[in-house]
Amino acid sequence: MDLQTRKLHLISYLAQLQDELFLEKLETYILKQEKEQQTEFKQFTVEEFIKRIEKSELDFKNGRFKSQEELEKIAANW
Repeated sequence: MDLQTRKLHLISYLAQLQDELFLEKLETYILKQEKEQQTEFKQFTVEEFIKRIEKSELDFKNGRFKSQEELEKIAANW
């Protein structure tokens, strides 16, 4: 069964659902998932973005960086 069909089945099931407690639990779960996703990927403000760029440029100028080869060696040990 493809994703679209599964969604339609779920919508149909929810439309007929009479169990208020189950629906509340489902709503709580969905809201929790949405909140977690929002907090994981908070967008930078323009000022934050500029500060990060400036810090990165300063780190590079002062030799505080790793080469692609160094990163590949580190990643190989994961």
